[in-house]
Order: sequence, then structure tokens, then C-alpha cells
Amino acid sequence: MTTRLVGNKAPSFFEQAVMPDGSIQKVALSDFITANKWLVLFFYPKDFTFICPAEIMALSARMKEFTHLETEIVGISSDNVHTHLEWTQTPVAKGGIGKLNYPLLEDTSHSVAKNYGVFVEKESETLRGLFIINPEGEVVYETIHLNIVSREVDEILRVLTALQTGGLCEIEW
Repeated sequence: MTTRLVGNKAPSFFEQAVMPDGSIQKVALSDFITANKWLVLFFYPKDFTFICPAEIMALSARMKEFTHLETEIVGISSDNVHTHLEWTQTPVAKGGIGKLNYPLLEDTSHSVAKNYGVFVEKESETLRGLFIINPEGEVVYETIHLNIVSREVDEILRVLTALQTGGLCEIEW
């Protein structure tokens, strides 16, 4: 049985990642959670797939808006860092995603996906999960859905901005 993460501390991780500068580094959740920083952590099924590139590149293209909101972004899939690196170095016209403005983590053991409740054992891949984590390390928003539907950056920004107000936000806020 899966339990909700909202209202609880975000599960920690320590994994290799392809950084925006193309280097490979070991990173931890604590590297992104600081006194004033929020984190948008999202899972996607695999590199070199059909839907994933559009949303991954859209998030990267809008990184300045997230930075303005004191928010980091981290993407995670079960692919290894070498596949992530190849994907970021492959031209968009040839199925790549180009340079990103945030890191892509590997989760080859699926432990991070399992801790966040997005791993599907039968398919051995993750669902599309998105988690917003506040500066205290608490998950304040989670959405998980099937891989057939992409996410919308405007909605992520709307929810993030609303959560950062700390108040009640009505419909169409």
C-alpha cells in the first residue's frame, strides 16, 4: 500500500547526476534544500522517449521563473548518468534534449522511485510523479499519474507560487 508524502519529510537520496555544466556529480536531497530554496522534484520514465523531451525541455526553458521563485528543479529516471549525458549532448533534431538548466539524477536501483511511491514493479519503470518540497524539507505537493499524459509548466508554477504564499488560494488563483 502506498502512503502519501504530503505533510512528511521528503525521502532523502544520494545519487549521481548530470549537472547543467555536463559534469557528473554525486548529489543529495540536502544539496537542494536550503534555508530559502524550494525544490521541484519530478520523475519521468525513460530517456529517449516520446513525451518526456517536451516537458523536460519546457521546464529548462522556464528555469529563470523558477529561480525567481527561489526554486531548484531536479529530474529523475531509472536511466544511468551516461545515458542522461548522451541525451543532453544529442541534438534535439536527432531525439536529444540539449543542454538543461537543472540536473538529471540516475535511479538505476529504483530506490528513489520506490521511496517516492512512483515505481511500478510490473513495468520496471516510474510513473510521472512531481513533488514540491519546501525549504524545511517537507513535501507540500505531490501528483502522480500514468505516463500517457505530460505535465504543464504553467500549472507547476501556479501551484508553487500559491504554496509559497502560505495562505489559502481559491480556484483560478
